[in-house]
Amino acid sequence: MGANTAEEKSLELKIFIFLTVFLAPLLAILLVSGLGFAIWISQMLIGPPGAA
Repeated sequence: MGANTAEEKSLELKIFIFLTVFLAPLLAILLVSGLGFAIWISQMLIGPPGAA
């Protein structure tokens, strides 16, 4: 039972490192890029703020 617990903790640590080092920054970059792209497209269609 002790070896199984050590394996679970090792897997949990690997998953935590993956989430914090790779997945969270990647999702943040994609979210900011997507928002910037959406604003860029909307400004091409509607015009810049204050243009009306």
